[in-house]
Amino acid sequence: MRLARILLLALGGLIALLALLWGSLALWIDGPATRWLAGALAAAFALAGLLVLWRVRPAWRTALVLLGLVGAVVAWQQAIPARNDRAWMPDVAELPTAVVVGDQVTIHNVRDFVYHTSDADFTPRWETRTYDLGRLRGAELFFSFWGPTDIAHTIVSWDFGDGQHLAISIETRKEQGESYSAVRGFFRQYELYYVVAEERDVIGVRAQQRGERLWLYRLQLPVPAARALLLDYLETVNRLAVQPRWYNAFAHNCTTSIREHAARVVPVQPWSWELLLNGHLEALLYQRGAIDHDLPFADLRVRNEITERAKAADDADDFSVRIRAGLPAP
Repeated sequence: MRLARILLLALGGLIALLALLWGSLALWIDGPATRWLAGALAAAFALAGLLVLWRVRPAWRTALVLLGLVGAVVAWQQAIPARNDRAWMPDVAELPTAVVVGDQVTIHNVRDFVYHTSDADFTPRWETRTYDLGRLRGAELFFSFWGPTDIAHTIVSWDFGDGQHLAISIETRKEQGESYSAVRGFFRQYELYYVVAEERDVIGVRAQQRGERLWLYRLQLPVPAARALLLDYLETVNRLAVQPRWYNAFAHNCTTSIREHAARVVPVQPWSWELLLNGHLEALLYQRGAIDHDLPFADLRVRNEITERAKAADDADDFSVRIRAGLPAP
């Protein structure tokens, strides 16, 4: 019993310290723009929490006071509103919107940039595109790796036949002069943004200008489910245009958001750690039969890498056809 009590107290202490760390970071990162003031608030919060751990007894009272401290920070942070009226980076400056009439989907602000020497050197093109849901053939999933293989960026694309594809990438909406930080991504620093784009833009720039490695898999979704998934995406796209939402590297990232959409369309299998370390998600999808599993996974992965084909396709009008050369027909 004594050992169990010690372990329980140790676990409680660890949880308390992690909560204090989170609260301090939230005050420092999401707090006042005046850095010294944000730092002072973060330090005061951490000091108050440590004093509670040291002086307040018994343990239930310690937990209650700490819960009140952390709860106050959570309530304050949740009240910070996301906005659509900031000075945005040019590649996320326009908000896409969609109009659905029967089988006809008209999307405004589809991104189709022409990139030159880098991903920051481009000719912007925001287009209006119309898609016929009656021609939809299915949905596919891209994985893009920029360095560590434990983490990838995932993008869903819909195939309308005759080389027409629509890709939607769930990303952060960065302000001018702002760059992405993995730590800041866990706090209220970036609005959620759906890049609705031509594949030669959102896939091409990753292969060519950013030097990332890419894989493409066809999802084993019936066409009606692929259609419902797209319409669910577009509903969110329209909602974000009037009601912005925060990105969160844990809860609302490129992969967990896909699962959130899928769960409203088809039964989803249990949550797994691969959703966070999504560089391993390919193998999980293969095991669960969500992607083609006629070949051994190692062979499938070799066959479905499209990096070099995407580089060679560059800005070609038939980019989507070229990157699928050699892949099995739907």
